[in-house]
Amino acid sequence: MAKLVRDRIPDLFGGSARPLNPPDFRAALREKLREETEEYLEAGDVQELADVLEVVYALAALDGLTPADLEVLRAGKAEARGAFLRRLWWEG
Repeated sequence: MAKLVRDRIPDLFGGSARPLNPPDFRAALREKLREETEEYLEAGDVQELADVLEVVYALAALDGLTPADLEVLRAGKAEARGAFLRRLWWEG
């Protein structure tokens, strides 16, 4: 089954791999985000959250953002709209 994998997977497990062009890489990352998110939702394993974060960082990098840049955006939204600390369920 062909799919986007982490850089060291071919070295660790064999097989062949090739780099994707930028549009295909972005599409593959978006699909990988869906895959990793579904794995977390199904298993509830926090290791899957680390995979989700790795994919998010790769997507952000395509838009020229570092993890620190992404954190600034996250913190700004948290400051403006709050986070999820109060566990609110809105029935607006």
